[in-house]
Parts: sequence; C-alpha cells; structure tokens
Amino acid sequence: MQLTTDYLVLGSGIAGLTFALRAAEFGEVLLVTKRECDDAATNWAQGGVAAVLAPDDSFEKHAEDTRVAGAGLCHDVVVDICVREAPDSIRWLSEIGAQFSRSKSGEFDLGREAAHTERRIVHAGDITGREIQRALLEAARSSPNIRILEWHMGVDLITMSKFGGPDQCVGAYILDEQTGSVQTVLARATVLATGGAGKVYVYTSNPDVASGDGVAMAFRAGAEIANMEFYQFHPTVLYEPKAKGFLLSEALRGEGAVLRLPDGDAFMGRHHPLKDLAPRDVVARAIDYEMKRTGSEHVLLDITHRPADFVRSRFPNIYAEIKAYGFDMTTTPIPVVPAAHYMCGGITSDLHGRSSLPGLWALGETACTGLHGANRLASNSLLEGLVFARRAADRLSQQAAELRAAPWPSVPEWQTGSAAPSDEAVVVSHNWEEIRRLMWNYVGIVRSDARLRRASRRIALLEEEIREYYWKHLLTRDLLELRNLADVASLIIASAASRKESRGLHFTIDHPETLASCAEDTVTKRGVLPHLRGR
Repeated sequence: MQLTTDYLVLGSGIAGLTFALRAAEFGEVLLVTKRECDDAATNWAQGGVAAVLAPDDSFEKHAEDTRVAGAGLCHDVVVDICVREAPDSIRWLSEIGAQFSRSKSGEFDLGREAAHTERRIVHAGDITGREIQRALLEAARSSPNIRILEWHMGVDLITMSKFGGPDQCVGAYILDEQTGSVQTVLARATVLATGGAGKVYVYTSNPDVASGDGVAMAFRAGAEIANMEFYQFHPTVLYEPKAKGFLLSEALRGEGAVLRLPDGDAFMGRHHPLKDLAPRDVVARAIDYEMKRTGSEHVLLDITHRPADFVRSRFPNIYAEIKAYGFDMTTTPIPVVPAAHYMCGGITSDLHGRSSLPGLWALGETACTGLHGANRLASNSLLEGLVFARRAADRLSQQAAELRAAPWPSVPEWQTGSAAPSDEAVVVSHNWEEIRRLMWNYVGIVRSDARLRRASRRIALLEEEIREYYWKHLLTRDLLELRNLADVASLIIASAASRKESRGLHFTIDHPETLASCAEDTVTKRGVLPHLRGR
C-alpha cells in the first residue's frame, strides 16, 4: 500500500505536534506514532519550559546558564536563537490552549531549577508536559489537514540513492503494528521527532517508546549523527521497582530539596559550590560516587523542611504519585537513584531543523542542534523542540509551492521475501536485556577505556545476531526497537571511545581532564568513524 503526503512526521511529542500544526497551515500532514499519541516523553515532563519573562532576567543570563551547563560545546548562535525565541513560543502555546500556572496578578508563576541563576521556568503545576501535550493534541485532532496514524512505526527511511537516484529522503516504510503490513509513505519532507533512547539503559525515566528509532533510521540512511556520548542521567528517579522510573523533578531541588545519604548527611556541598543546584551531570556523578563509596543502593531527597501545604500545592502530581507507593514527601525523605533521562546528541541539524540528508528534517530530542552541548540545562529540552519545530515549519512554508510541483518518485513497495513469523521471541527479549545491562555497566555515568572496549566487542556480536534474526522473520515493533537500540548503543559506545577527555556528561576515569583541544563536536555517519569536528 502506498500513501503520499506533503509532510510525514514521525513522533507525537512537542516537536512533532508543533511542526504538524504549523505545517498544516500550508499543506497536508501525516503524523505517525507507534503507540497512542499521548505516549511521548513530552507527556512525562514535569518541570517546564525555560523562557526569559521576568523583568530582572535577561536573554544574556539564560544564554550564559545554558553555556555553563553545556561545558564548552554549545553553539552560540543556536543558544541565542532559542533564548530569544522562547517568550514568543510560550505565548503561542498559550494561544492554542495550554494553561500554565499563574500568579494572582495573572503573570506566569516562574519556577527555578538547577543551574538556572533566575526564576524562568514556565510550568503547569508539576505536570507541564501533560498540559502541553493535551493542548497540542487537541489542536492537531481538530485540524482538517492533519491525519494521525497511531500504532504505526517507522521501519526505514526511503532514500533515492538505494534505487540509483540522488542522495535524498523521499519518505519512509511504515509498519502497521495491528496488521503487520508495511506501508510505503512518500513525502515532500520527512520529519523525525521520535524522542530519545532511554530504553538503551536498564534504568531510565523515559517512556517505553524511547528506543532511539529516529537516530537509528537516520544513521542507516546515511545522515550525520553527533555527540552521542553525551547521555544525560537524571539524578533523582524514585527508587521503587513498581514505579518504572518515576522522575522526581529537578524543580524539587529548585524549591529547596536537599540530597542526603541514608544516614542524613547532606553531601552535595563536597562536590560543587552550588550544592543541590549544581548541573545535572555533576549531581548524577556525585550520587553515583556516594552510592559506590558507602555501598548504599540509593540516596535520599529531602524536602520535609518546607511547609507541607506548599509542597502539596507546588507538586501535586509528584506528591500523589509517590504517595501511592507508600511515601509521603512532606514527612519523609524519598529514596532516589540516577537514571538515563535525555539524549543530548542526535541527528545533526541546521538552524531550521534540516539534517545532512536532503529531504530529511530532525526535531526535538532526536536532533542535535548544538543547544545543549555536553550537558542539557534543565527545561531547555521542551524549549528546543518548540523553537525548532516552529522554525522548520516556517522555512518549509517558503518552499511549499516548489516542493509540491515536483513529481512523485517511483519507489518499490516493501518486500517481505521469505521472512516467516518468529518462533523464537526469546531471542529478542534476551538481546534487549543484554544490551541494556552492558550499557548500564560499561557505558553509564562513569566510564573507562577497558569498559568501552568490552562494550564495543559485545555490541558487535549482538548486532550480528540481530541482523541475522531480522532478515529471517516478519517485522514486529519489538524486533524493530531491538534493532534500533543496538544501532544507538553502538553509536554511543563508539562516540564515547573516541573522546579522550572528560566533559559534561561524558566522564572517564582514564581521561579525567577537560581539554581545550577537544572542545569540538563528535560527528559520525555510516561508514565513517566518530571524530572531532570544529564548530
């Protein structure tokens, strides 16, 4: 079956939905999401969106906070674009129906998070992402130019170079998960907004859909990938197996929560002058260090010194969620551990979201714009997806007539060949768990050359096993996610091994110093080993 559309969007978070809404003003949009539309990382975001809206704040302050957190790798022009376009982007969200928390005077109730020097976090209680997702999704569903396909997943990008044509993306093969059939979708522009890859690690704050699909598809198609060694671990995820990585927002520490050892010792003062408000990479490494030093399985997040009414009103969702697991954070410190949270690297994109592969655009966590550098500043992620989705749609609006005038290419339908239904699903589940365990143990918060060599050898064997299995069996979502996770794991390992220093989220005991000569992005593409390239 073949479909055509002006704009094919893979992903239903803030980046994909924002782009779809803007692009629907001048073309037809087909939005594909592999589960239901609200099953996206955006929906899980608690903190908020960073924007300069207070009179005593400034673009310069927001930019400087971003650069400090980014450890020397932020692209200055990208930082400037994001901080300056943030206020208007927030107003646009409000116009389409997002209800943010406001003061009695009607102004935005601005919060503060770690590594921010001012209160500039626009939020909706502690469920900001859920409110943004609701507003965007309601608007998208009411648009006559947006068609949404749930329970559909990208298999591979369609590039004309595979069929003797130019190196250009013209759409994607899409798996209908309910029928098992693969559809051919041709598009004037293909947009990857598939989120991150937290499921490549054992412990993650991400939803189950975060399996690195966009980066893996783009890599296989020949697009450039950058900075995959910089995977951010959120310092505070609830230590409770039944909670499946429930995140305790950084805004808790912004409102005074203190990290303590199980014996009550407040330890962050030994690790950074900002103590509990230090950048995330510092806090995650400090927790990892203290857990290993003391043999503790977790540390504690303590906000019991703040008034109980304030805690319940400022963090109603977090309070209710952890109360359901038997914890009352107004009276008892909460057990927490670090977990994989945000992919700072991704598909390289320009100032309008274009990848290095013509016809392919990358937005949100799937992209590497240069905003985050070696470590993302809190609440800059929703901002990045919002700003660049608007910029991408605005740029494509200028090309709409030209793109629409081009004839559709001739592309073959998906061929199943002799592939058969799987009778060994255990292969998928076993390899999935092995990838996640080796990534956690060897390519986690603290790394070493020896661990990375072990990881590299093992992932190469796993990729070979997965390739053999992939071509013998009919496609399922589990098989596609396993294939994508293996590709992403390989990219993270190779990129980490190539960076012979410690910077931001990449810390290795064999190269503990940060080197001025390495203040460059790590770039790679299919057939090209990761290497540093000047910005």
